[in-house]
Amino acid sequence: MITLTLLHPVQLTPVQHWTFETEPILRIGRSTENHVVLYSAVVSRYHVEMQHVDSGWQVVSLGANGTYVDGKRIAQVSAQDGMIIRLARSGPNIQIHFAAAPSERDKPSAASLLLSRIPGMGNPANRCDRAAPLATGVDSALNPQTALEDL
Repeated sequence: MITLTLLHPVQLTPVQHWTFETEPILRIGRSTENHVVLYSAVVSRYHVEMQHVDSGWQVVSLGANGTYVDGKRIAQVSAQDGMIIRLARSGPNIQIHFAAAPSERDKPSAASLLLSRIPGMGNPANRCDRAAPLATGVDSALNPQTALEDL
């Protein structure tokens, strides 16, 4: 499995993620035919091709404005986990991450996925051990007459 992350241009914080599990080739560029579409004037229609090979992933630059790793223009390079590629000298940064596909045992059950959507149920640390008591009468703060009598 591979995840491509678009990074903020200044802070280099994640802005958007794309995760792929089985594709042997991934394309990045301006064209909507790409797997990752980036709308930037310096990005070519077909700017980068990522090829899954036996030894891992290869990053192949196709763009007229080049692709950069550590400030150096590349034609082709082996992708490394955590590597950041820049599309064109002043273009967007994409970070590459690899992860093993989760096994069936590690995948969450349908019930746990549903529970995770209920506030406080997804994380066991947030669960309440006992139910809150039910109100049995009317709170005096809700009744102005009894609120005055309480003074």
